[in-house]
Amino acid sequence: MYWYLELATSIPIGSGSTTSSSSKLILQAPSLTKHISAVLLLYAAMASAQTLIWSDEFSQPNGSPPDPAKWSFQIGGGGWGNNELEYYTSRQKNAHISNNNLVITAFNEKYTGPDGITRNYTSARMMTLYKFSQMYGHFEARIKIPYGQGLWPTFWMLGDNIDKVGWPACGEIDIMENIGSEPSIIHGTIHGPGYKRAGIGAAFTLPNNQHFSANYHVFSIDWYPNSVKFYVDGTLYETRTPKDLPLGGVWVFDHPFYILLNVAVGGNWPGDPDATTVFPQTMLVDYVRVYQ
Repeated sequence: MYWYLELATSIPIGSGSTTSSSSKLILQAPSLTKHISAVLLLYAAMASAQTLIWSDEFSQPNGSPPDPAKWSFQIGGGGWGNNELEYYTSRQKNAHISNNNLVITAFNEKYTGPDGITRNYTSARMMTLYKFSQMYGHFEARIKIPYGQGLWPTFWMLGDNIDKVGWPACGEIDIMENIGSEPSIIHGTIHGPGYKRAGIGAAFTLPNNQHFSANYHVFSIDWYPNSVKFYVDGTLYETRTPKDLPLGGVWVFDHPFYILLNVAVGGNWPGDPDATTVFPQTMLVDYVRVYQ
């Protein structure tokens, strides 16, 4: 004796759209209990599936600026608390869409901003503050990073209460940071009161001396009320919880955060570019997605 059971699923495919699929299982009487258990597990997995709540696929025409409904620019050359050397601009030269990618480009060029500050490098720093923020969920981006001494590409988040409480009380989650002198290594880190400068984090190293700049990679976190899990290409390499905090440290990851993308040049951590650094350098972002 046999039973047929058809399962229908609705799968998110981006921009709030879904696609449907179905699977037919043939259940045989002698192993019916075993099969029903498998079906229940399948339904449990389907119930826990994440829902896409925000994304940017960067699908505008080539040469377009980033979507102003989703992103704004931070502009200036004051060092950004890290003695960085670039001037961040909103020019399409420094940030634009090309072939369904966001392209952030750092140039070695003399530039004087409207504030009168002159720098020898330009780049872009983009954020979703006042446009999108989210507490908890799965945050990911597929990125091909630049390379070279003095480059500092980052995909990260800050608490959206930063204007009220300042940094580090707002909290910071660095989903991906790389410094150009470490082409095979990225870092995932949390920052907050009592652990603001060095933060608490870990490194992920590609095998066989591969370089992150050679290919796209997916950098992501799963953020829960009492943990942040860090991944590269789906591989979990770090979990942070309140137990990791130093004495007197405060867990501040309990409110919405917004997203930032930037390529810094120079600074306390990566050091300055040198004679080996090639410009221009680009960071290519295929997509940014947030699930709940």
